[in-house]
Amino acid sequence: MTQPSFFRHSVVPVLTVIAVIVAFWYVAALFMNHSTVVAEAQLKGLAFTPSATWYRSWALDKPLLPAPHQVIAELWKSTAGLSVTSKRSLVYHGWVTLSATLLGFLLGTLLGILLAIGIVHQKVMDKSLMPWIIASQTVPILAVAPMLIVVLNAIGISGLLPKALISTYLSFFPVVVGMVKGLRSPETIHLDLMRTYNADDLQVFTKLRWPASVPYLFASLKVGIAISLIGAIVGELPTGAAAGLGARLLSGSYYGQTIQIWAALFAAAFLAGILVLVVGWSESLVMRLMGARPERRAA
Repeated sequence: MTQPSFFRHSVVPVLTVIAVIVAFWYVAALFMNHSTVVAEAQLKGLAFTPSATWYRSWALDKPLLPAPHQVIAELWKSTAGLSVTSKRSLVYHGWVTLSATLLGFLLGTLLGILLAIGIVHQKVMDKSLMPWIIASQTVPILAVAPMLIVVLNAIGISGLLPKALISTYLSFFPVVVGMVKGLRSPETIHLDLMRTYNADDLQVFTKLRWPASVPYLFASLKVGIAISLIGAIVGELPTGAAAGLGARLLSGSYYGQTIQIWAALFAAAFLAGILVLVVGWSESLVMRLMGARPERRAA
């Protein structure tokens, strides 16, 4: 009963949505690229039949909108078709971006947890720092990234750290907000009970506030790891980096390689999905170790 129910309620809806998106994508590529095919035929003096003209819309070398099979072919060629050490391999570029993502995510998580602890336990930090933390996220990252990288390069800091700091800037915010909510989630009756045990602040934190905040922490980490990847990609754009998914997008835009751009975008999306899945598996493991009951699937 469980497997058919899972297939019917989880797999079929996802596949249906994907099929609709792919169909709409093919139709959009057909109409968006048609004018390019007509202009190319006039320029080269070619005569296409109407059906060949429409079919050619799915086979352009530099289309306005690549067809799904073109993006899949480019992904396969850039991953399985090349050595992972090749400068043209998306695996190589993905690892460069992933290294900055993970470092920035680690720094952002630590910073967010420390700030949340201070905000919860110090009213001064709550009143003064929390509004500034919220206001910091209203500044567009595309404006912050070039300034941060230029300043760091001026003082001799380059390479991995500047990109990681941009990821830190983005990823610490959801951790702060989630941890503040989680550390304040214990009910008043539970806090009063700890006081009757004559527990000090450290014991209240380790035995009550921290365990209660773990679900909020992992929910924030799922957002933080994805946005950290975005920060690493954005950090590669203003530097003219030679490696990384951001550099791949930049070089594709320079030479009008739209298929390369879309393949890099899909590689970034797949990488973000894998990172979120890893955080989700870590959450399941931690919650199981903490004694949480596994969820039961409906038959």
